[in-house]
Amino acid sequence: MDLDEEWYYRTFFDAGEYGFGLCAVSLEPMKDCPKNAMFMDAYVSGQNGKPIKMHNIFCIFERYAGDIMWGHTETAIPGKIVRPGQLWVSLVVRMVSTVGNYDYIIDWEFKQSGSIIVKVGLTGLLEVRGSKYTHKDQIEEEVYGTLLAQNTIGVNHEHFLIYHLDLDVDGDANSFSKSNLQTTQVPDHNSPRKSYWKVVRSTAKTESDAKIKVGSSVAELLVVNPNKKTKMGNHVGYCLIPGSGVGPLLSDDDCSQIRAAFTKYNVWVTPYNKSKKWAGGLYVDQSQGDDTLATWSHRNREIENKDIVVWYTLGFHHVPYQEDFPLMPTLSSRFELRPANFFESNPVLKVKPPQDVKRLNCTLLNLV
Repeated sequence: MDLDEEWYYRTFFDAGEYGFGLCAVSLEPMKDCPKNAMFMDAYVSGQNGKPIKMHNIFCIFERYAGDIMWGHTETAIPGKIVRPGQLWVSLVVRMVSTVGNYDYIIDWEFKQSGSIIVKVGLTGLLEVRGSKYTHKDQIEEEVYGTLLAQNTIGVNHEHFLIYHLDLDVDGDANSFSKSNLQTTQVPDHNSPRKSYWKVVRSTAKTESDAKIKVGSSVAELLVVNPNKKTKMGNHVGYCLIPGSGVGPLLSDDDCSQIRAAFTKYNVWVTPYNKSKKWAGGLYVDQSQGDDTLATWSHRNREIENKDIVVWYTLGFHHVPYQEDFPLMPTLSSRFELRPANFFESNPVLKVKPPQDVKRLNCTLLNLV
């Protein structure tokens, strides 16, 4: 957000300009991943077209967080308390990409319920610049950030990560459904209550119908298969549960926002096209914003009962604080894909409890 001559143009497209995968780091046990993790290598294409092997790019591990997966305390039986329940065990796939000063921790967490939680963690070094100021009281002009240390300004900035979600829920012919919770007055005084709320669903017909800014009136976002139903007659689907609704604050005609116009909405839905995989376009370096998700969607194609892709944008507005300097603690956000009538009933009730897991020994230290 710094308008200085040496800063105003600084807009980084980590995937298209640097290579998010090329910047992946080799993970280490007990530093990037827990002790029980297994590691996988990856291959990328070198500048001469030959494959390059990268070691320990992914780690896979079971997470035992101690969170309750399901449970109930039954007290209605005289003289007896029944308390069944079980703790979550999830499978996590992780990679870390270091693009310049920032480290991005990307987790895909697969839960036994069928839910998928996608989490992004930001750590590393803030982008800072030198300043003549040594105390906040000296500042009388716009400095576009926070004085973090003497002569050091942490510049206000933002991050956006966009996910290409080709869900194919029980087949590739899917529809995108939006649900609103609507307050309704009780008709004809046939109840002591005056009002209730009901679910009003609509199916997006075209791309323009599916553009959504999180935090608007839409309560639930679902990808459903209109051709498949459960035994109860409900369409099978998956629900997209957004995290915080962060969107761009720049004007539409700002040069940075023109290139990143795909951040204007948190949710886009387009017909599947194998050549349209990158929201910023195929050739991002020095691009002018004329080949992005935002420009493709101007065609306003039909998306009902089609092979569709959901694009979800997760964002951060980062106002630096002194605790972020010189090396920032991890700042996280997430979203979830959750089954919505995909199963006939709760799938975790038949999950066997995990065997005892060996824990790390803890030593009690006497601090003087």
